[in-house]
This record gives sequence, structure tokens and C-alpha cells, in this order.
Amino acid sequence: QVQFVESGGGLVQPGGSLRLSCSASGGIFTFLSMGWYRQAPGKQRELVARISRGLSTVYADSVKGRFSISRDNTKNTVYLQMDSLKPDDKAVYYCNSDSRYSWGQGTQVTVSA
Repeated sequence: QVQFVESGGGLVQPGGSLRLSCSASGGIFTFLSMGWYRQAPGKQRELVARISRGLSTVYADSVKGRFSISRDNTKNTVYLQMDSLKPDDKAVYYCNSDSRYSWGQGTQVTVSA
């Protein structure tokens, strides 16, 4: 079973930046496509960014040009660099592999002046 631990969230002003990290256990990280998801209050969880085993990336239209996903297979970790943050980016951010595994606790991102 793969488990995920997200970190790096916090409170940031509009226009600011955060870098999220997700550490995966289970020994098969290298073989997984990984995604960052977010869930805002009262809304469904949505895919924000995805990176394949071959490092191909996909982004939600709402974050294109502002967010960047990357991975370090030597550390079993996937990252989400978030720049030019907006109040609408406020949410709990989670990582997973195509939603196949149990969800971690997530990390809260709040964008407010």
C-alpha cells in the first residue's frame, strides 16, 4: 500500500509563492504517475497538476503558467511550485496517483491579504 504525506502549505499574500512537497512510501514511487489535487470548502476535489513516469506534465487551466509540478524519484517526493497565488487557490492540497490510493491529510493553502 502506498501512503502520502503532504507538507509546505501555509498563509500567503496574493501574488506570493509556496512550494508543496509530497513524500510517498511503499517502494513503487518510480513507477507511479503522480498528481496534486485540491479541495476548496464546499467544492469537489479537483486535479491541479499531474506528472507521469516519463515526466510529461498536465495542468488544470486555472493554474497553467503559475504552478509547476516536478518529482525526485531518489527521494520518493513530488513537488508543486505555486507562484502568483490568488485567493481562489485557497484549498487543502493533496497528492495521489490517479486517485488509486488512500488520501493523506493534505496541506492547507490560504491566500489572503
